[in-house]
This record gives sequence, structure tokens and C-alpha cells, in this order.
Amino acid sequence: MSSEFSMSAEASAGNRFPNRFDRIYSRPRVMRVSGLNKSFPAGKSSAEVLRGISFNLHRREFISVIGPSGCGKSTLVRILAGLESADSGELLLDDNPVRGPGPDRGMVFQGYSLFPWLTVLGNVKFGLTIRGESRSIACREARQWLSIVGLEEYADYYPGSLSGGMKQRVAIARALANKPRVLLMDEPFGALDAQTRARMQNYLLEIWKNINISVVFITHDLDEAVYLSDRIIVLKARPGIIAEIIENPVPRPRNREQCEGDTFIKCRRHLESLIHGNETEEMIHIEKMTIEGDEVY
Repeated sequence: MSSEFSMSAEASAGNRFPNRFDRIYSRPRVMRVSGLNKSFPAGKSSAEVLRGISFNLHRREFISVIGPSGCGKSTLVRILAGLESADSGELLLDDNPVRGPGPDRGMVFQGYSLFPWLTVLGNVKFGLTIRGESRSIACREARQWLSIVGLEEYADYYPGSLSGGMKQRVAIARALANKPRVLLMDEPFGALDAQTRARMQNYLLEIWKNINISVVFITHDLDEAVYLSDRIIVLKARPGIIAEIIENPVPRPRNREQCEGDTFIKCRRHLESLIHGNETEEMIHIEKMTIEGDEVY
């Protein structure tokens, strides 16, 4: 871990950007992940998916997790949500062991996971109702969250009449309505077109800036990770192990002009080198099925 972006130890990691990262590391630890291991059955044996995953998440910190396909990103976030259990290791939330799902963690999936038979308002207030809030309180708080994500006027619409970006804003509002300590997001913008994705990234940053929430964000998009994150966890595949935990040198607040700056590009290239290393592009041979002279170049 000798690169200028990597951190050798969390206790000393703020030295390169002392004001910003010292401030992050001085905040209370919300989540502690220590030595998580996970395998899945594979025929008569097992496939190791995650090995020795360890990191801390601090109050109001934004961490992204990236890595190649099959590195266990989604498995990790499902363990953090309590939807999967680790084979070994420790997962603490506010120093209490995580035993399963709970309202202290909100989850947003790539698929919007909205109830199609409920209105937008009904989807957002669903968790509040399950939690035992009265109908009037659940409606009031749900409308407040819809206002935060800019969808208050769509409260009586059904999910089927919304665009993809609007559906995901509803999903975010629903996850935040229970006032979780941690927002877990598993490639939430992966199904959106480029323009909508950029807008959603800005929505998310604005929400995170104004709400007391810590975020763990799974993505395969390196630009997205650099644009959104304080720190970036890079996983290697088979099994998923932490290659580096990178302190993002791009200053906050973020804007799109930074994406063309040297610091942003250098950080992204470092991520690419960690994930792809010295891979060479695989050449594919396909038997020619066109007539001679009908060439595209």
C-alpha cells in the first residue's frame, strides 16, 4: 500500500489531508467491520467470496466499494444490511452486534423494489407504519421525505407511472424515512441513463450533506466512486479481499468541472490500475459471415 492514495493505517491515514480526514476520523465510529469471511456452497465444495474484510465507517462518512465482477461487493452490502450472515468475523453498529435486518440500516437496491400496488406516499410511509407510527404521523413524515427528494407533488401516483430516476428517489425516501444510522446502496443508479444518473448523484450528495447519515455505496463505476466518496474500498476478486482503502483527494464540495481535473483523473487511473492491473484485452475470434468487399474499415 505504497501509493499516495492508499492508507496504511486508519489511525494515521489523515496525514496527507489533515483537515478533512482528521475531521472524519475524529467523529464517532458508526459501524465496525472486522475480519468478515463468507463462502457459498459450490457443488461438493465451497466458493470463498469474501476474506478478512475490515474497515470502520464514521458518522456522516461516505464510503464507496468498487471491484471487478465477482469480488463480493453485493454480498458485502447484504451482510451489512443483515440480509446475509457472515461465516466469521465481527459486524458492529454503534458497538452492538448486528444480528439481522433493522431500521437502523436503510437499503436501496439497483431494482427499485417499490410496491406497485401502493402509491408513492404509501411506499414511503410503509416502514413508518410497520414501525407502529400512527397514520397521521406516518403520512406527515412521508410527505416531508418526498419534499426532500423533490417528489411531493407525485405522492398519489403509482410507481408504474414514474421514470426510473423518480422511482429511485422514492426508494431513497423510503429508506431514509425510518431515520437509519447507515444508508446502504447496492449499485442504485446502475440501471439509469447517463444524464439521469448524473442528476441522481447530485441529489444524493445534497441529501447526504443535509442529513445525519453515513453511506456505504456499491458501484462498478469508477467516476461515480470518485465523485461521491470520502474513501473508496477497492476489492480484489476470488476471493474478495481489500486491495486498498483510498482517501479520495478530490476536495469537497464536488462539481462536474472537477471530473476533468488532474486530481480526479489521477485518482480514477489509480483505481483502474488496482482493479485491472496488467490485464490485456482478450481478443475474440469470430468466423467471417459477410461477403468480401463489405468491410466496415
